Formats: sequence, structure tokens, C-alpha cells
Amino acid sequence: MRRRFGNRLLGLAVALGMAALPAAAIAQTQGSGYKPPEHSGNWPGLGSGETRDEVSRSLELGPELQRGRPARAMLADHRKLTSALATLGKQRPGVVDAYVLSVGLDSDPVFGREAREAGKVLSARYSAAGRTLVLAGTDGSKPTDLANGTIAGLTMALARVAELMDPKEDVLVLYVTSHGAPFGIAYHDGDEGYGVLGPVRLASILDELGIKRRLLIVSACYSGVFVPLVSSPTTAVLTAASSERPSFGCRADNDWTFFGDALINRALRKPQPLGDAAAEAQATIGRWEGDAGLRPSDPQVSIGDDVKAWLAPLEAAMPKTASKPVGRPATDALLPGI
Repeated sequence: MRRRFGNRLLGLAVALGMAALPAAAIAQTQGSGYKPPEHSGNWPGLGSGETRDEVSRSLELGPELQRGRPARAMLADHRKLTSALATLGKQRPGVVDAYVLSVGLDSDPVFGREAREAGKVLSARYSAAGRTLVLAGTDGSKPTDLANGTIAGLTMALARVAELMDPKEDVLVLYVTSHGAPFGIAYHDGDEGYGVLGPVRLASILDELGIKRRLLIVSACYSGVFVPLVSSPTTAVLTAASSERPSFGCRADNDWTFFGDALINRALRKPQPLGDAAAEAQATIGRWEGDAGLRPSDPQVSIGDDVKAWLAPLEAAMPKTASKPVGRPATDALLPGI
């Protein structure tokens, strides 16, 4: 009853708003052939009073909620994102260019630190200087100097990359780090930002934008949920865990998660093929978890049959010597001394 009453009030407000429009403006809208967006469903319950199926369908759409964020902060972040998107360089015809996007979707500093360093490592490995963008919150030392990691920011960055790249030639390298759940990656910024990026939504964004050549790396609990929907012959997917398991190392004061440390900070710094790096990271994580008595997170690797067409030229140009790991090992929080 309360929802029906609320809908009547909403309908009354809309009717009053239309009544305030000049008759000429209404006639112009109706006669232009343009069809405004329609309200085909009720106002979403935002997590309250919905059935399980309704919640599931809502999460698949990638909901994002800003609550009480200061207006000046919103404007400042908008300007940071606009400036960052403008710095991305155009692709070079005849060259397989990588566009690296590294995003921390939670304000816990571990994700800010991991996203920043992942951006550096992946940019160096895939020769993406001038074509790399990092979106993340604080690294714990001061307020973030970057555009924040949000679902909206990630989506707009993907759209900008799609504008600049040649989809028949170039590659998206996407790294996302945050907390996770069986329905996807969580966006959580203090007490002001909330949301979910699930596999249905990410797959639909990439398909809409025509980004077919892609390396997708997801560092989050239950991140294996992404594998079935984003995999393709031209896609490589690496995740921190299976769809049924949590991953480890996401304490706010860590420098790395287990997955980020094993894969980004160690394996991908070496001049070895992607498949070998993924296998090394899986073995490293398995050893760490075994030493700590943790239930295995079961990181997932899916490399499409046609990935070699774009991966081979990128790996041929990667640095010939390894760079050194940085930060405190992720295992320090659980296993002092190893």
C-alpha cells in the first residue's frame, strides 16, 4: 500500500511538472518523433522490500548509489576524470597497442595501493605509456590525487578507450581490485558510495563498445563468477578466486592482496608468457594459503584460442629483465617471518 501511495505522489509530481511546460514545448516534443525514456517499472526498492529475483535482476544492471557526497567533491572528481580521459593517447596504425585501465573500487587503502602499482607494472609490461589510466581512492597517506575508482568512472574510461583504439588491432588490459561477493565486485567508498559491478553488466559494456581483444584481471573474492560471461576466443581472464571461494590479503593496511602480490608484483614483472605467469601465481598463492591453513581460493585462468594473435606481439616487446617487487609481502599480515 505504501509503495502504491508513493507512486501516486510521484505521478502527481510528474503531472505537475508537465503542466508547468509551455504548450509549444510539449507540442514540439510530441511532434519531433523523439520518444522520451519511459518509466516501465516501479521505483527500485534499493535493497528494501524486493524479492530475491528482483534483487538479482537489479544487481545484474550494475547499480551505483551516491549518498550524501559533498557537491564540491563531486565536481572535483568529475574534473579529475575528465582530465585523465583527455590524456589517453590515440592508437598507432599497424601496431598492436595496449590500453591499460587499473581500477580500485573500494576506499580501503590496500586497493588504492594495489591499483596504482598494477597500473605501473602492466603499463611497462605491455608498452602502454600514454595509454594507461588508474582510477583509485587513497593509498592511505593522503586524500587521493586520482579520479576515484567508481563504476561510472570505469564505464566512461572503457568508452573512451573504445573511441581511441582500433578494435581489430588493439587490446584492453583491465585490472580491477576490490572486495567481492558471489554476485560480482563491490564498489564501496567510505559511507558515500555503494554499488555492484557484476559479470552481466561488465560483459554488456564490453560487447556494446566492441572491445573484443582483452586481458581481464579481477582481484576480488568470488571473482571466478566473471569467467563464464566474459570469456571468448579473443579474451584472457584471470581471477583471484573461483566463483565459490573468497580470496585473501584484503586487509586495509596491506600493500597487496595475495592475488595482486603473486600475479602483479611478482609473476608479471618477469619476462615470461602470460600463461606461465598465471601458473606461477596460482602455485604461489596455493603455497601461501597452505602454509596459513587457509581454504584454497582456487584462482581461475581462461585464455581463449585466438588470444595469441594479439598477445604474441605485445609479449615480444615486453621488457627483457624483471623488475623488483615493491611493498610489504601480502603474507606479512598472516604469516610473519615467511
